[in-house]
Amino acid sequence: MKFNPEILKIKDERMQPFIDADEIWDIINNTVSERSRVKEVIAKSLDKKRLTLEETAVLVNTTDPDLIEEIKAGARELKEKVYGNRIVLFAPLYIGNFCSNNCLYCGFRTSNSEAERKTLNHHEIVHEVEALEDNGQKRLILVFGEHRTYTPEFMADTTRLVYSVKKANGEIRRANINAAPLDIEGFRTVAEAGIGTYQIFQETYHPEAYKWYHLSGKKADYNWRLTSLDRAQEAGLDDVGIGALFGLYDWRFEVLGLVRHTNHLEACYKVGPHTISFPRIKDAASLNIDDKYMVSDDDFKKLVAILRLAVPYTGLILTAREDHDVRKEVLQYGVSQIDGGTKIELGSYSDTHNEDQNLNKEQFKIADARSLSEVIDELIDDNYLPSFCTACYRLGRTGEHFMEFSVPGFIKRFCSPNAILTLAEYLEDYASEELAEKGWIAIEKNIRELDESVVVKVRERLDKIKNGQRDMYF
Repeated sequence: MKFNPEILKIKDERMQPFIDADEIWDIINNTVSERSRVKEVIAKSLDKKRLTLEETAVLVNTTDPDLIEEIKAGARELKEKVYGNRIVLFAPLYIGNFCSNNCLYCGFRTSNSEAERKTLNHHEIVHEVEALEDNGQKRLILVFGEHRTYTPEFMADTTRLVYSVKKANGEIRRANINAAPLDIEGFRTVAEAGIGTYQIFQETYHPEAYKWYHLSGKKADYNWRLTSLDRAQEAGLDDVGIGALFGLYDWRFEVLGLVRHTNHLEACYKVGPHTISFPRIKDAASLNIDDKYMVSDDDFKKLVAILRLAVPYTGLILTAREDHDVRKEVLQYGVSQIDGGTKIELGSYSDTHNEDQNLNKEQFKIADARSLSEVIDELIDDNYLPSFCTACYRLGRTGEHFMEFSVPGFIKRFCSPNAILTLAEYLEDYASEELAEKGWIAIEKNIRELDESVVVKVRERLDKIKNGQRDMYF
């Protein structure tokens, strides 16, 4: 092959820091949100095209109340186009809260001498998973403190253990992970255990602000964390989740930081993040930060809608950090995943005698402590389709393959039928008589909205579920 000197001009951007704070602020400060421009940007997003940083800044800088309502309306419409009315449900399972970092916003911080440290042992993990299965959960995110104890091998072994626990018709079909950044070999080790998404939040994308909050420990290394999911991609783990902790820095900057991260992953690996999370600072033991950047409810609702428009094909995760009323409203603006029946104290799912939150045993305080059945009940009332679907991951529709299915809009062909089947399983195995009756009515309503090509197959599978078969999907 003849040497091509042009190759030398191609800069490899993989695993290189990609956030330029001055560039982001320049875009924010010099972007004007004229009415016609706002409408153009919303229209582009509704055409299922990801927004640029400048286009995202147009929405971020919008202050006109009528235009903000148009942004929210656009987010609602886009969510319906891409995902339909389904809401995927999951639960967090905290495995251990030992941590070697000193982060001012976190109850697990190493300087918090009041924290009650614990790592679940084999038997405790089994009991927790059984309790979650008894409630009907099928999807978990396993949460580990950032500590030398929680090695890639430990996380992989824990994942395999979680998958092995079966109780009655209960089983965990997808175990995601929220844990420390790893090197490439570490990510390979975890991937081989069959995990779903590996989730790492940058917390704040502003390098200087990052230093304010991360006083010591490996997490104090901004670039190591920023490039962590590049290493995951290099390791072949192509299903990743990003996020920012809103309240650490200006929310406008963080929104553009998330979009910049998305752009980087797409440019380097041809696939963006599977999910984006946007938790807000909540009360935590030894919480020690200024409230200067705390995000109001109104701004929070606006930023969620903007994220939906900016990244049409990325799942948006809304957690139980938010209270019931906020969750109920924000769900409209493009959220695709929520947790339900959440408990974050280690060992609390199987401990039915202790329902009170103890901040010395938790990373932060949750605001929506409703049971999974209560969450499902309200979702159905609000015309959502609760889903425990794990089909895409198990059929290899992840990473670049997921983009191939989702970007043209084909994913809705799979999502609604699979959501119906997983809801039917829940209704048969775990729901009260009242909820089951309501749920089957909702299933019939959603079947009528399916493509005719799949209706017969869905009904055949529903009959099999009623006769005891489980785990069927498209």
